[in-house]
Amino acid sequence: MIRINLLPHRELARKLRRDRFKFGVGVAALLGLLLALLVFLVLQVRIAEQAQRNQQLQTEISRLDGQIKDIAGLQTEITALLARQQAVEDLQADRNLPVMLMSELARQLPEGLFLSSVRQDAQNLTLSGTAQSNERVSELLRNLGNNSPALSRPELIEIVAGTLALSPREQRRVANFTIRVHLVRSSDAAVIQPAPGVVLPAAPASAPKSGKT
Repeated sequence: MIRINLLPHRELARKLRRDRFKFGVGVAALLGLLLALLVFLVLQVRIAEQAQRNQQLQTEISRLDGQIKDIAGLQTEITALLARQQAVEDLQADRNLPVMLMSELARQLPEGLFLSSVRQDAQNLTLSGTAQSNERVSELLRNLGNNSPALSRPELIEIVAGTLALSPREQRRVANFTIRVHLVRSSDAAVIQPAPGVVLPAAPASAPKSGKT
């Protein structure tokens, strides 16, 4: 017996295809949503991990900042201690300064020249005296500039011709001079030890009296 399907099979086939397409779209949408949710969760985990690392770095930075402040404080204390130590050393060196200065000047004075006064202003010395000639003054300048580790940068302030009475009837022409020289501290140069037996040249009886050192 032959059976004839009188139902609209083409419509049913199209409906089946539409249902399958809708199902596929639904499954794809669900998979996309799940994938997006997975990516979101992964990103959230990574963000949380990065935030934790950032917090750790910030903690370490704060700790290092504290250590830097401590080091800066220590450096300030060290600088202050070094300054106090330098001041004590300078005071210790200056205690023997007059003796060393007189000894050094005695070593550098050429023959035929004597000092009438030595004045100190901070690190500068002003030397006044009398010489037999201008050449003696030039020799003193060379000695102070080249041969003395305790004195430096000699500068001739003035030199004036004068006379020196050796007796009531005899006079000699001399050069009265003033020299400025820089005093080098023992912290900047080797300490000058006084030479044993060295005495400053004595001025003639008619010369001006020595000033204060």
